[in-house]
Amino acid sequence: MILILVQAAVQPPLIPPRQLVQLCRNLHIAQMSSVISNAVCVVQVELILVKEQNGVQFTSSTVVSAAPPRTSPRGDEERETWGKKIDFLLSVIGFAVDLANVWRFPYLCYKNGGGAFLVPYMFFMVIAGMPLFYMELALGQYNREGAAGVWKICPIFKGVGFTVILISLYVGFYYNVIISWALYYLFSSFTGDLPWVHCNNSWNSPNCSDWADNITINDSYKSTPAQEYFERGVLHIQDSQGIGDLGRPRWQLTSCLAVVIILLYFSLWKGVKTSGKVVWITATMPYVVLTVLLFRGVTLPGAIDGIKAYLSVDFLRLCDPKVWIEAATQICFSLGVGFGVLIAFSSYNKFSNNCYRDAIITSSINSLTSFFSGFVVFSFLGYLSKKHNVSLDNVARDGAGLVFVIYPEAIATLPGSSVWAVIFFIMLLTLGIDSAMGGMESVITGLIDEFKFLQKHRELFTLFIVVSTFLISLFCVTNGGMYVFTLLDHFAAGTSILFGVLIEAIGIAWFYGVDRFSDDIEEMIGQRPGWYWRLCWKFVSPCFLLFMVVVSFATFNPPTYGSYIFPPWANVVGWCLAMSSMTMVPLYAIYKLCSLPGRFCNVSQM
Repeated sequence: MILILVQAAVQPPLIPPRQLVQLCRNLHIAQMSSVISNAVCVVQVELILVKEQNGVQFTSSTVVSAAPPRTSPRGDEERETWGKKIDFLLSVIGFAVDLANVWRFPYLCYKNGGGAFLVPYMFFMVIAGMPLFYMELALGQYNREGAAGVWKICPIFKGVGFTVILISLYVGFYYNVIISWALYYLFSSFTGDLPWVHCNNSWNSPNCSDWADNITINDSYKSTPAQEYFERGVLHIQDSQGIGDLGRPRWQLTSCLAVVIILLYFSLWKGVKTSGKVVWITATMPYVVLTVLLFRGVTLPGAIDGIKAYLSVDFLRLCDPKVWIEAATQICFSLGVGFGVLIAFSSYNKFSNNCYRDAIITSSINSLTSFFSGFVVFSFLGYLSKKHNVSLDNVARDGAGLVFVIYPEAIATLPGSSVWAVIFFIMLLTLGIDSAMGGMESVITGLIDEFKFLQKHRELFTLFIVVSTFLISLFCVTNGGMYVFTLLDHFAAGTSILFGVLIEAIGIAWFYGVDRFSDDIEEMIGQRPGWYWRLCWKFVSPCFLLFMVVVSFATFNPPTYGSYIFPPWANVVGWCLAMSSMTMVPLYAIYKLCSLPGRFCNVSQM
C-alpha cells in the first residue's frame, strides 16, 4: 500500500478540525494491485489550506519526496568505522606530520631563499597538494575499501593500488629503523652525562675533536663527538667495509626495533578502534614538545639570529629552477599522498562524512606544522652557531644528521641537558610511530579488503605483516645497515611514488571521469566540487605529476653515504626494487585485458 503523510499549514482564520478530517477523507487513494519487493513507499504530501477574503476555500497539495539518508552505494553497513571523528583527523594528521616536517622543510626553506621559498611551496600546495589530498580522501570514503579495492570503479587501474601497497611496505622496512634509533637515543639520555658530549669514549676515533678545538667543522679529517656517537657508537659503521660487508645485527638496535614492532602491532591488531586511541597521544605529543622547545630555544643567545636566517627573504632565489623543483618535491612527499594511507583511513569514515572539510583542515595543519617546526630548529641552530663562533651554514643540515647529530649536540650544552634530550627524543618517537602506523594500516587494509578471507583473521595477518617487516629491517641494524638504509630510502619511495600518484590521478580524471567522481562526492556530502577542484583533477595535477616524474628521472643521482659510493650492483638492486612496484600497473592491466571478454572500454569501466 501507499502510506501518505499529511502536513497541514493553515493560515488564519483557522479551519475547524472536523472539516479538516473530512477533507482528508475525501482525498482519493488508489490502491496498488501488487506489492513490489514488500517495500512501503512513503510519500510526503504537504496540504495547504488557504481562505480567501471572498469566503471561498482553496486547497493546494504538493508531493514532497523525503530525502533518504545518504548511505554507501554498496550497502556495506558492517564495515568498522572510527569511534569518533577526531580519531580520524588525528590519525591523518599524525601520518602526514612526520620526521620530514622537522628535518627536511626548515632546511629547504633556509637554503632556498628563506621566506621566498614559501611562494613556490604554497603555489604547489594549492594546485596539486590539496586537490590530490582531497581526491584520495573522497576516493576511499565513497568506495569504503583499501588502496586496491577502490579501483572497482575502473578495474584496469587496479595495479596502481598494489603499487602503493608495495611502496608502503618497502618504506616500513627502513622507516621503523629511524624510530628504533630515536628509542636508542631515548634510553641513552637517562644519564647524568650524555654520551655524545666528549671524545673519551671507546667508540671515538683519533679524529674526534670537541667544538672548541674543531673550529672548521667542514674539515673532512675531523669529526665531533655527536657525529661519532651516531656513526660509531650507535651504528658501528666503522666495522663495515660497505654494503657488501654487513655483519650481524647489533643486539642493542635489534632490541629497540623489536620494541617498536610490538608497539605497532598492539596499536593496529584490532583496527581503527585501537589505532584511533593511540593517536590521541602520538599525534598531539609532538605539538606539546615543539611548543616547549620553542619557548626554551628563543631564550638562548643567538636564537634570534637563527630565526632571522630562517625567515630572511631572497626573492632572487625564485629565478633558480631548482628552488621550484625542491618545493614541488617537498609537497609531493610531505602530505603523504600516494601511499594508500589516506584511502585506507577514509574508508573507515561514515559515508556522509564531510571529506572536503577534512582535506582542507588536515593539509593546512601539516603545512603549518612544517613552518612552525622551523622556528624550533633554527632557534637552536642559531644558538649553536653563536656558542661555537661558526657560521650558520656550518651547523645547518637536513636529514638524520640534524636530529641525531646537530640537535642532540645543541641540547647537550643546556643546563639539565638530560631532561631536554628525553623530551626531544620522545617527540621523535611519537612523530615516527603514528606515521609508521599509517603505512602499516595501508598495507593491512588494502590486502584484507582485497582478499576477503583475511578479514576474519586480522590479528594473525597483522602479526604476519609486522614480523615480516621486522625480519627485513634487521638488515638495517647491522654494522653496514646504514648503507642498506640509504639504498632503501633512495629507491623505495622516490620516483615510484610520483609515478603511482600520476597513474592514480589519470585513472580518476580521464577514465572514471571527473564528472562521475564529482557526482560521488555530491552523493556523500550533498555538495558538488567546484570548477576549481575539477580543473585541478583533470588537467593541473596530472600535468604537475608528469613534470615531476620526468624531472625525477632526469635529475637522478646514484645514492652515496658520505664519501662512500655504492657499487653498480647495489644500484641495480635499488632500481629493481623501484620497478617492482611500478610494474604492477602495466602487469595488472595486461592481465585484465587478457582475462576478461569484451572491448577495452568495457574492461576499464566494469
